[in-house]
Amino acid sequence: MKILIIRYKKTRGVPEGGEQGSEKNLIVLRQIAGKENVDTYFIHDEAHHRSPWEYLQGIVYMPLGYYFGLTPKRVKEIVRMAQDYDVVFVDRSVFGIVAKRLKETGYKGRVVCFFHNVEAVYFSAKYSSKLNPMRWLVVPCADRNDRWSCRYADRTIALSTRDDDELFQRYHRRADQLIPVAFVDRYQHDTYPTEPIGNPPLCMFLGAYFPANVEGIEWFVKNVLPKVNIRMQIVGKGMEKLKESDWMRSDIEVLSNVPDLEPLFEAADIMVLPIFKGSGMKVKTCESLMYGKNIIGTPEAWSGYKLDYSKAGACCEMADEFVAAINDLCQHSRHRFNEYSRKVFVEQYSADRMVDKFRAVLYN
Repeated sequence: MKILIIRYKKTRGVPEGGEQGSEKNLIVLRQIAGKENVDTYFIHDEAHHRSPWEYLQGIVYMPLGYYFGLTPKRVKEIVRMAQDYDVVFVDRSVFGIVAKRLKETGYKGRVVCFFHNVEAVYFSAKYSSKLNPMRWLVVPCADRNDRWSCRYADRTIALSTRDDDELFQRYHRRADQLIPVAFVDRYQHDTYPTEPIGNPPLCMFLGAYFPANVEGIEWFVKNVLPKVNIRMQIVGKGMEKLKESDWMRSDIEVLSNVPDLEPLFEAADIMVLPIFKGSGMKVKTCESLMYGKNIIGTPEAWSGYKLDYSKAGACCEMADEFVAAINDLCQHSRHRFNEYSRKVFVEQYSADRMVDKFRAVLYN
């Protein structure tokens, strides 16, 4: 079996959450079909600086359903290439127009579409202000491509029952397979940290500079941080921009574009994930489980995950709940490394656990 993967971006620096999910998909597909039988077509390459003409093209073609980076010429190129492959794996539903063109031109192979989110919901959250002109350009394009993905793909994959229900409500199709967020396990050791939670504890927020992340951490800094005795660290791509915010405190450490997160994860006592908007599953939650962390997150941060919140940390929505959860972890002599979180990751969210589900999508 030969597989062509249509991916969004060839990342040269620190990958964002969605790209980490795409990389996991690539690794699992190579494991199933063999590395030599899996090729990738990237819509973007971070090493390439887009010209003003390319930006203009993106604006012109987006109302026609071509998400930024795609053009009629590039879609024709993908359709031509696809004839040499048994499967075209569209890694994001925002490229549903590829599935549409493949089926309209008589492609005989299998088209699989992976929904990292319900993209219409995701972009509605990203461009939440109705005054933002990008909202009226991007959200309809995302909605149209979600619809095409559901209509034309032979097999669809969603992350969770929440996304599956949303897809059914919007486009009247259930996902053929649910495959949750997962990571290739990068934290396999013979021994793990045994230190207790520090006094004061180091609390880390992980996430790129993105509206839902910025709104969440601003809420935490204003409503939770004044009521607890902690050290606060914010880590994520582009997060240095937060230093310009009038609500940012000088005692908060902000780190951007960190090449290796493992030392930071090991040093953190508690992951705080105050996320209130979004779609799909939060990659940062899975990564925190992989590193065996105590995690205090909102229902949105935990959406799609099946575990005992009280053993991994806590599920909180109100400021006082966050305060109580942080204090509880510190007062009961919990360890920095949470064995239960690590166990949940290994048993449920390691990429190795997803191979059979991907194989079923490809062959059944």
